[in-house]
Amino acid sequence: MSPAMTRTILGYADRLSVAPGERIAFKASCIGHAHYHLEIVRLVSGDLSPEGPGFVEEEIPTGIAGNYPARFQDIAAGSYAVVPDAQVFHGLASFAVAAMIWPTTPGRAADRGPQTLIARRSDKGGFALAIDPAGCLCLVLDDGKNGDGKGGDGKGGWAEISTAKPMLAREWYFAAASFDAARGRVLLVQEPLLAYARDDSHVVREFAAKIRPGEAAAPLTIAAAVREGKASALYNGKIDSPRLYRRALSEAELRQAIPSPMAAAYGADLVAAWDFSIDMGTDRIRDRSPHRLDGWLANLPTRAMKGWNWDGSELDWRKSPRQYGAIHFHDSDLYDAGWQNDVVFEPPAHLRSGIYAARLSDGGEVERIPFFILPKRGTATSDTLFLIPTASYMAYANERLGYDSESAEVASSHLPALGREDLFLNAHREYGYSFYEHHSDGSGVSISSRLRPILNMRPGHTTSWIGPAGTAPWQFNADLHISAWLEAMGHRYDVATDEDLHEEGLALLQRYRVIVTGTHPEYYSTQMWDALQAYLQRGGRLMYLGANGFYWRIAFHPSLPGVIELRRVEDGVRDWSGEPGEYYMSFTGEYGGLWRRNARPPQAIVGVGFVAQGFDVSSYYVRRPDSFDPRAAFIFEGIGTDEKIGDFGLVGGGAAGLELDIVDRSLGSPPHTLVLAASEGHGQAYILVPEEVTSTFPNTDGTQNPRVHAELAFFETPNGGAVFSTGSIAWAGSLSHN
Repeated sequence: MSPAMTRTILGYADRLSVAPGERIAFKASCIGHAHYHLEIVRLVSGDLSPEGPGFVEEEIPTGIAGNYPARFQDIAAGSYAVVPDAQVFHGLASFAVAAMIWPTTPGRAADRGPQTLIARRSDKGGFALAIDPAGCLCLVLDDGKNGDGKGGDGKGGWAEISTAKPMLAREWYFAAASFDAARGRVLLVQEPLLAYARDDSHVVREFAAKIRPGEAAAPLTIAAAVREGKASALYNGKIDSPRLYRRALSEAELRQAIPSPMAAAYGADLVAAWDFSIDMGTDRIRDRSPHRLDGWLANLPTRAMKGWNWDGSELDWRKSPRQYGAIHFHDSDLYDAGWQNDVVFEPPAHLRSGIYAARLSDGGEVERIPFFILPKRGTATSDTLFLIPTASYMAYANERLGYDSESAEVASSHLPALGREDLFLNAHREYGYSFYEHHSDGSGVSISSRLRPILNMRPGHTTSWIGPAGTAPWQFNADLHISAWLEAMGHRYDVATDEDLHEEGLALLQRYRVIVTGTHPEYYSTQMWDALQAYLQRGGRLMYLGANGFYWRIAFHPSLPGVIELRRVEDGVRDWSGEPGEYYMSFTGEYGGLWRRNARPPQAIVGVGFVAQGFDVSSYYVRRPDSFDPRAAFIFEGIGTDEKIGDFGLVGGGAAGLELDIVDRSLGSPPHTLVLAASEGHGQAYILVPEEVTSTFPNTDGTQNPRVHAELAFFETPNGGAVFSTGSIAWAGSLSHN
């Protein structure tokens, strides 16, 4: 493997923000070195451009600085369910197993092996209902005599009995197997819910079986085989209503097991009937049988998915949960990398609130794990709060659009400039995906976590497809332009993250006179939105130093830390679209998609909203008549009447670029909003966003459509508050000029 595709040291933290009196744990993985050095630094500026302040960090003396033993820590991606071993599982000489399945990669490459549906198997033997590499339903019987659980020549311990008919992808199937130990017979049923002409994937067949499954002292697993804590044979697709019985069932009984698992004819033999529509917003699965064989989910597969019985009559899973009894498992799901702690840090009370990093070096590479130090909980040390958009960092975590997107080059008008992080992430898919990508089965990624190394959340990082030749900082590194400006101007400030805002709400914000946003606060939960709106209504002041903010509605998990959910639905700039009927989030039951679609357009809270985007060069602003209003005089002190505003900068050469917002009264901009300035001269790479276009027209780019521009806006809020919005992501890249 190329050296660019490997990293000798990587890490992450168990939390993003920490206050005095609290602890943060850093986790590291190293290759080829026995030790690494760790120290704490304060980050000021991360842009490597020679035209700006450069890369600035300050070493902070702490008691944890020093050398630490190195070790390699792996990542195991892929979601599945585990039901702990129970006495009722033991002694299953004969059995029947059934489920409704919606496989998404049934005929994947043979070298990736089978895909487990339901299994209870160890090196002592057992069984597994699975999909073989050819895409056919199969039953694996293992007597455990080979000792390794892998079988041998097919005669000495295991058998794989297949329907020999490949299933269609993304179609519902009734999948069932019944094993009669006394007769040595296996019944397999592979039945599509919808029949097509010329499709022969419907199979009902009985087979002879010489193998008797060995007694497996093991948990039951769904969507993966798990041995010694390691998952394999991962399944891609949905599973609904899995069932297990302690005797062989007839074909007729099997067919009734899904809708009527406890029917009188066979209910006494029911071992488990899992119902995935229960406890939707958790990582638990529930068994409706008297045995209550509940289990847990690894790596957060997607819930609130349409089941086999969804009829389109209800789109909200909360109103008809039984039609949403499916879980979509992916072999690329990742919630928590699960690394062990290496160093625990408790920030001393004297450290000022700000942006910090654990700097790790192994003698060759340097890794920086960013984190944010808050004031002591419940207090403020400044009038100003820099609100760090960490939900957006999580949304973009480890995105690979420079590699994977067919439109990255066209959208940015340049070849993606692939850096070392891009090469590494392309080679190491196990580090998880962003909301802008697809799982390996082609479905959109709707859950993202911070509990893993996030390589594009690093100082100095530029995104391969953004800005001229991929030179533009994006997200975290772009927001360091703001911290560098605050430092240079001598403004004292505190920091807090989106997660802090979501948890503390208005109580956090009302401690400050002014809130400063990051460049791209795109992803907002209901709690975050409500808190910011309440703050403004009570006289708070907001400086929105970006664009395309307050755009997508997300949900934080109600009990698990560091994970968010998104449903891309109906409208907006989206790299994938959710399926009809899957628009409501599983974490909270809220309707997903754009805040604009939820009757809360960004204009209603910050005066401007997303209108266009382009990822090549940036432009400048010119003053509008409203800028001469006495209400705005303080904003334009020292600026000439005809002076261009921001015809310079580190992001594409100007202050107006990448993504652009404008004032729109019809979408909620307050009637007294002042349009202070507007950008001009955007090229063909700048295009109106989908929600701005109601039909197909050719005049949607910056050279033809007058709506393609950014607007600088100001308005007052009740009780003495005010909002200043820049309408451009590139704005912060111009702050260091002159």
